[in-house]
Amino acid sequence: MAAVNLRKGFLLVPQNVVANLQRSYASSKQTKAKTLEAVGKSIASKGFLRPNKPYAPASDAANRVRTVAANLQMTKGGDQRQLSNLEEKFKFLTACFQELQHGVPNSQVHEMSTVADVIAFYERAVDTTVPLDALKRIDLPENLHIQYEYLRFHPDTDTKFNGKTAFPKSSTLVTGLKYRNKYAGHEAKRSWP
Repeated sequence: MAAVNLRKGFLLVPQNVVANLQRSYASSKQTKAKTLEAVGKSIASKGFLRPNKPYAPASDAANRVRTVAANLQMTKGGDQRQLSNLEEKFKFLTACFQELQHGVPNSQVHEMSTVADVIAFYERAVDTTVPLDALKRIDLPENLHIQYEYLRFHPDTDTKFNGKTAFPKSSTLVTGLKYRNKYAGHEAKRSWP
């Protein structure tokens, strides 16, 4: 029998049950790690939809993070110092935020296990440009053209086919608040038999 410590006392449990629980806990940790890695890759591939603020790292970001660490008496161990104490980690990340005006997102706090990890984070730029807008900045090949402002059919303004459409019974409604003032909608006339 093995004694398992609970908050108010001990519980006697057979050794084989404890061993099975330990094995299942270890395997679930590995499964969770693989799952978290897959989620991370998924989020990285959808990076343009994330609500981050843009950040351009300062040239002396690493030195400023080391200065913050020195001010908090965290010099022992240098850049490889472990941030295992949660209170110390909170104070350190808060001070880094105040110094560099850029915070570590909640989804990445668990990745900051050493001072070197924090330095690497603050040396990485955050680009929040949507991929479509990023295409506007580059020179495209001559055979590729992207129409950023699309055209909508409206019988009063479309002169190419004298206001006739290929879909006479389909309406072109503008339902979004953002584009309601930009594009005119058109409701098709229906002829009922």
